Amino acid sequence: MRIAIAGATGNIGSLTASALTAMGHDVVAISRGAGVDLSTGVGLDAALTGVDAVVDVTNIIAADPVEVVASFGTATANLLAAEQRANVRHHVLLSIAGVHRVEGNAHYAGKREQERLVAEGPVPWTIVSATQFHDFAAMVASWTEQDGKATIAPLLVQPIAPIDVAEILAEIVTGTPQGRYHEIAGPDPQDLVDMARRTNQARGRTIELVPSWAGIFGPEMAGTVLLPSTDARIAPTRFEEWLSQQH
Repeated sequence: MRIAIAGATGNIGSLTASALTAMGHDVVAISRGAGVDLSTGVGLDAALTGVDAVVDVTNIIAADPVEVVASFGTATANLLAAEQRANVRHHVLLSIAGVHRVEGNAHYAGKREQERLVAEGPVPWTIVSATQFHDFAAMVASWTEQDGKATIAPLLVQPIAPIDVAEILAEIVTGTPQGRYHEIAGPDPQDLVDMARRTNQARGRTIELVPSWAGIFGPEMAGTVLLPSTDARIAPTRFEEWLSQQH
């Protein structure tokens, strides 16, 4: 199959590309570096020529809800319209587990808009909602790090390995559209503060972590809100296994 990946240069995108290539598929990168701009649609028609399916793993980092929703909405609408013109048969969107259980977070609002457009759109679809990735905790801490100290929300999560996400996406995009797929998660619940501490320790970094709800993740995400549903697909890689590979 000829499969396009939107967000191909990111962590999940590059891992998904590798997984699909190893399976013998022809992968097309949709990224600004490849001359394709989702925000304007420039280069999309050429990139999607002969493409059978698309995986969208794009990400937008912004704090303003209106900006995030508009950016996700524009990019997704442009992508779906181009897919319809190219007769793409399957659109796979990577979303977030619990995205409909959390209000007040800008990124989650953007992902909900993205899901809405895909579900109401013209291309047969599958939405795969994943829990936070294993590298999420250290990344979140890095956003507020200053002078060796960082604030981080004490979230309870059930993180999944990026490679497991990529392999599941590769499996799904090569199959038939399934609508809303099971949530996907790692094997074990973890405390985000502890994850960040252990990740930084494994990478040889010493950072004082201050648990706080003052950042972009508020109390509405506390408790079991971010944990996967009971029918979630559980991926095999444990956080400890991923951690052992961090140097």
